[in-house]
Amino acid sequence: MYLAFGAALGTVGGLFGIGGGLIAIPVLGVLFGMDQQIAQGTALVMVVPNVMLALWRYHQRNRIELRHALPLALMGFCFAWLGSIWAVGIDARVMRIGFVAFLIALSVYNLARMFMANAPVSAQMRYPWPWLGVLGAASGTMGGLFGVGGAVVATPVLTSVFGTSQVVAQGLSLALALPSTGVTLVTYAFHHQVNWMIGLPLAAGGLLSISWGVKIAHAMPERLLRGLFCGFLVLCAVMLAFKV
Repeated sequence: MYLAFGAALGTVGGLFGIGGGLIAIPVLGVLFGMDQQIAQGTALVMVVPNVMLALWRYHQRNRIELRHALPLALMGFCFAWLGSIWAVGIDARVMRIGFVAFLIALSVYNLARMFMANAPVSAQMRYPWPWLGVLGAASGTMGGLFGVGGAVVATPVLTSVFGTSQVVAQGLSLALALPSTGVTLVTYAFHHQVNWMIGLPLAAGGLLSISWGVKIAHAMPERLLRGLFCGFLVLCAVMLAFKV
């Protein structure tokens, strides 16, 4: 069951460039009754290898520029570590309420972007690399705190503020997510907030299917992909809100 569940999450993770953890966390909390921190830590066991494979697949289809990925990854790593240390000391119910609020804010932001006039996609970043470091710091903090790798924060900002296409943004977000999810998993595991018996089969299932999600993402129209991403965030928020 966990293997099949991981395969479904891997497809979603590849499609949206988020590793699958964003939907695994509410499902583990709602269906399996896990506290918020344990759900986040267990989801990270699946997310880390999924992000690694998805990053490679995105790089094969759209080469990820190292000069863009490096400031995102370095700052994301440092601030994800700080965010994860903060997370393991917070009350589980307070953490869950904060996670729901985080998802709702992301949903509202992405929904607003659907109806706003967007500037044309540019081959060059609108802002120089130091600003990517700022984005990496903010995304890494949120990723470490909520165990989602920061990609859900970075992807919409990269498209709306920095002017990248959706698939390029998702590729760069994966470059940010890989080191930040790694250090977050280590922190959660050190504080015994990981269920390895569930996380490992989830990871195996995700690795079998994530390439399909990446392939689908590159075949879909840009607007449809953004709309599905927004709907996905709303679904996750609703699932966790019932648990609160």
